[in-house]
Amino acid sequence: MTDQQKIHPLHDVESQEQQNPSAPLVARNTSKSDEQQQNHLPPFPSTQQNIPSKPAKKRKSCCCRLFCWIFSILIILIIAIGITIGILFLAFRPKIPKYSVDELTITQFDLSNNNSLSVTFNLTITARNPNKKIGIDYRGGSHISAWYTDTKLCEGALPKFYQGHKNITVLSIPLTGQTQNATGLRDTLVQKVQSDGSVPLHLKVKQPVRIKFGKLKIFKINFRVRCRIVVDNFSDNNSIRIKDSSCKFRFKL
Repeated sequence: MTDQQKIHPLHDVESQEQQNPSAPLVARNTSKSDEQQQNHLPPFPSTQQNIPSKPAKKRKSCCCRLFCWIFSILIILIIAIGITIGILFLAFRPKIPKYSVDELTITQFDLSNNNSLSVTFNLTITARNPNKKIGIDYRGGSHISAWYTDTKLCEGALPKFYQGHKNITVLSIPLTGQTQNATGLRDTLVQKVQSDGSVPLHLKVKQPVRIKFGKLKIFKINFRVRCRIVVDNFSDNNSIRIKDSSCKFRFKL
């Protein structure tokens, strides 16, 4: 009897591969460092494009810096001007000049055939400079006008002159003017004198000057004077007396 044929179990390749997974395939001639480099390869580059930064932010920052510089310079200038004014005030002790209307003479007050009223005043104004170390240089381009309510009667100009320290100057100023369609205005002025015994007038003065601190003359400024005077008559045939007079002064750079 032949020997029974022995059956040997085959080696289970699949189960062995599951238990012992094989290492990744590496070329024979590849070293271990190359293998580590392959295991740590950088990711694929992103397909997203790099968007450049907007130039508006840079422009905005430049504008902010420029604004800061300008603001700083203005602050410095304001501080410097304030310090200069403070030093001048302490050194010279400036005082406001004073003005008064002392006399008013009407040399012409005629109503023509075409109903135009011609008026001529002669004003006597006293200007006082109370400062001990400050002079006032009265420049050209001045203007003075006389008004009744909202109607300008006549106008003129102050002369150019220099007024020194602690000085009093008396000025004689002619004013001339002509008002059209003035029949009602003339009658109103005459009735005002008859009923109240007085007529209120207003003087407006604009005078360019330069102030002199010692030997230093500053830039030109404008004196503005507003005077209210009350006269007892309004005729060129009678003497006129000023019953009341008050002036207000201010200046403008």
